[in-house]
Formats: sequence, structure tokens, C-alpha cells
Amino acid sequence: MKRNGLLGAILLMTATVVVIAFIGKKEERNMAEHSFDVAEKQYRLMLDQTNDLLHYPRTSDSSGHTKYVDMSDWTGGFWPGNLWYVFEYTHDTAWKSAAIKWTESLEQNQFNTSHHDLGFMMYCSFGNAYRITHNEKYKDVLIQSAKSLITRFNPTVGCIKSWNYRKSWDGKTEWHYPVIIDNLMNLELLFFASKVTGDPIYKNIAIHHAETMMRNQIRADYSSFHVVNYDTVSGKVLNQQTCQGFADNSTWARGQAWGIYGFTMIYRETGDKQFLTTAKKMADFYMNNPNLPADKIPYWDFNVNETGYTAQWNYEPTKINYKVRDVSAAAVVSSALFELSGYLGEEGKKYKDFAISSMKTLSTSNYMATPGSNAYFLLKHSVGSFPHNAEIDVPIVYADYYYLEALLRYQKIDN
Repeated sequence: MKRNGLLGAILLMTATVVVIAFIGKKEERNMAEHSFDVAEKQYRLMLDQTNDLLHYPRTSDSSGHTKYVDMSDWTGGFWPGNLWYVFEYTHDTAWKSAAIKWTESLEQNQFNTSHHDLGFMMYCSFGNAYRITHNEKYKDVLIQSAKSLITRFNPTVGCIKSWNYRKSWDGKTEWHYPVIIDNLMNLELLFFASKVTGDPIYKNIAIHHAETMMRNQIRADYSSFHVVNYDTVSGKVLNQQTCQGFADNSTWARGQAWGIYGFTMIYRETGDKQFLTTAKKMADFYMNNPNLPADKIPYWDFNVNETGYTAQWNYEPTKINYKVRDVSAAAVVSSALFELSGYLGEEGKKYKDFAISSMKTLSTSNYMATPGSNAYFLLKHSVGSFPHNAEIDVPIVYADYYYLEALLRYQKIDN
């Protein structure tokens, strides 16, 4: 009887664990269903009011209405990318039709060599289009986009030039060859181009760029500099500063997010463990940071108002009486961690759990819009560039993009 009683207790405990796990999975499925339902409602409203295919939804203006940009803006590819993700989840061909229309409107950007953002602009749009439809003309556009991007590579520096000439916030330092951490995100386009053409030039440039950034953009504690400026003759590092963060030595939250995502992707494409280690340790810095709020949605910079960090821009601490969050950073990190967790064996569970927790927070009314509000974007409370007084505590299209991507990635892991 004692043995049977013990066996019964074990079976009861096992059944209880299974039920709890099932409830957890159901809750997470409901999160995805709810989020894509809101996205459909919001984006239908967006499409109803957006008829000009040369103006792409980016954020909201001061009156709360949708603010648009033209195709030269780095964010143009996220809107069709969002539509592809909604189609991928719902299988509703109306979303596919809208995604095709908005994607193809960006076609001329394949020849754009004026900045480094071809990956954001073209891979988030045409990359998803090709992945889902296998339409050969989309592949050709992506190859040309990669050709345009590598025109900005300088082998002496070892990096693709991000921006053209500008000065830093101190008004004196000149950046003739600035490379920003965001640039990691554009390398996926180059890896793609080498895979489909068989030409290693694109992949080799991507790896060279990533290795240079790993040496010069990542600090000893695995926080990150936003901008590194190089001497084009010697390749020497001249400056390690910020443009969108709080201070040159601070950690801009979205910059850290770009690093986690970027190095994870580069590990996937290369199998080189140095990139996996960098991604993991950058994630550890982010996840374990004492200045990360309990709900896991970061402030726009980890070091705002802290001793030892001085803003070079015109910072007015009393202008906004609260520390502004950046939902876009949380969305990028969540998407990255779902992928990263799959490369780390049993240790990956803590990264996956962190991403799930972050996503659950983002799906609450604190951060997700009520249909009909928020300029028809999905998520609230992102920051574009605080130092530029631009897009502070507003919706931004790329926050939606990486949130939807994270939901789809988690769904695939769960399955």
C-alpha cells in the first residue's frame, strides 16, 4: 500500500506539472493570438488611410497622427516587413497582397549607396518577400542591394562606412569614417547574397566588418559603444563615442540590442564561436544590468543621470520628469534571445525565459495599443533619438517589426 501510495503521489505530481506546463503554453499561445489580432486591426486602419506608396509609416507626430517618411529613410522596409509577418501568421492572402505592393514600391533602393542601411531597408522587405514567396525577381533585387552596400567597405578600416561626414556632439570632433553598432544588422543581406550567388565576397566583407566591430565597438564588460570613428589612411580608431546614447561611455539600450541580435545572426551564418560568445556576454550584460527595470523593458540608456556619465548634447534633466523606456530595444532583444537560446544547449533556457517574460510584459496594456489608438501602430513607448529630441516615448515601426518577429520565432521554437 505504501508503494502504491508513493507511486500515486508521483503520478499526481507529474500530472500537475504537465497541467501547469499546458496552462503556460496556452497562455503564451493566447499572447500571440491577441497580439496578431491587435496588429491586424491596427494595420487595416493604417492601410485605409495610407494610399501613397512612396510614404512609409514610421511613428506618430506631435498631434498623435501617423508620421510618414519617404523611401530614402532607413525605416522604410519595416512596414512591408510587418505586413509579411502578419501574413505569415494568419495566412490571409489580403496581407500578402498588401505586403507585395509595399515591398515592390522600394525596388529603386537597391541602387542606394548613400548610407549603410540597405539591410534594414531591403532585407526586412524583399528578404521576407523572397523567403515566403521564392520569387526570383526579389532575389535579384537583394543581390543588387548587397552590391550597393559593399561599395561602402574600406579594407584598410575593415568596416562598412555607416554615415557620411558629421561632427560629434562636442561640436569639434569630426567623424570622417563613422561606424555605428546598428550596422551589424545589415550584414545578413551580405550573407544571403553569398549563399545565393556562390560569390564569397559579400560574406567575407561581412565577417571582416563583424570582427573589426567586435574588437573596437565592444567594451571589456561587453557593453557597447554606439559610434567608432576611424582614420581612413591607417585604419586606426580615432574616437569611441555616441550619437543617440546618453554619454560616450554609457550604454545606449537599443545599441546593445543591435549587438546581441547582430552577433547572434553572424554566429548562425558562420558557426564561429567568437561571435556566439560575444552575443551571449552582451546579452548577459543586458539581462543582469542593475539598471534594468523589473518588468525587463529598458530605459532608453542604461546610464541616464548616473555619476560618471556626462552628456555632450544639450541635456535638460528637468524637461521630462520620468526616465523614458525604449520598447524597441526590448523587442529587438527578445527576438534575438529566442534565436540565441537555441545555440546554448541547456543554458539557453534562461535566455528563452527572459525573452518570454519580456514579451508577456510587452503584450500588456502598459505597452500594447488599444485598437484605433497609437497612430495605428502596435506598441507604445519607444525612443528614436533622445539627444536629437526626436521620437521620444512614441510608437516606432521597427518596434512592431521585431516584436512580431519574436512572436513568430517563439512559435517555431514552441512547435
